Amino acid sequence: MNDNIIYGRNPVLEALKSGAEIDTVFLSGQGGSLGKIRAEAKKSGAVVKDVTSGRLDQLTDGAAHQGVAASVACAEYASVEDILEVSRKKGTEPFIIICDEIEDPHNLGAIIRTAEAAGADGIIIPKRRSASLNATVHKTSAGAASWLPVARVSNLAAAIDKLKENGVWIYGTDASGENYDDTDLRGSIALVIGSEGFGMGRLIKEKCDFLLKLPMYGKITSLNASVAAGIFMYEAVRQRTKK
Repeated sequence: MNDNIIYGRNPVLEALKSGAEIDTVFLSGQGGSLGKIRAEAKKSGAVVKDVTSGRLDQLTDGAAHQGVAASVACAEYASVEDILEVSRKKGTEPFIIICDEIEDPHNLGAIIRTAEAAGADGIIIPKRRSASLNATVHKTSAGAASWLPVARVSNLAAAIDKLKENGVWIYGTDASGENYDDTDLRGSIALVIGSEGFGMGRLIKEKCDFLLKLPMYGKITSLNASVAAGIFMYEAVRQRTKK
């Protein structure tokens, strides 16, 4: 069983009440104390998922879960404002990574690792349809998740609007865009990395100020999300550090 899984009605309820960083609450059943847990989870902003008792058995290795389990974040989440404050303190232009529905924790961990190495100010992820800061992400990031601020937002489009209000230009990554090395990435920027299978969502794509693409010369028409993210990030680094 993962170290970041807690289970049982009282342990989960007390963790929620304490303000612990709960990513997801898994429930099998309705009403009674489970209903109270559901309400407390929604109040805290945790994602609530209804699952079968068999799924809870898997999550808890067959322990007496009493119809509920929860995954606890391995690091505290930041806010979008926290991420914007990073560049203010450094006296640099914002350099932010937005992950639009990156559901594979290995991909998210790899993106966090590269972003930290590239000097990004932080990463923004959505609460739903996204990997969270679980043990796999933390391990794959090689510890970078402890150093790079990650904001988890309920409305990614609204978070993008907030960045725009603070003078940040939004660069989406999409096959319909311009070649990545023909675009100026030296100002206040946020790079949007789309999901592994479908790329950016329609609304998020419409929010972008520019679209970038990687030239593809082989028979395969796309790259792994974390690999593509690394190429885009280091093109920005190259431009931003060029004398």
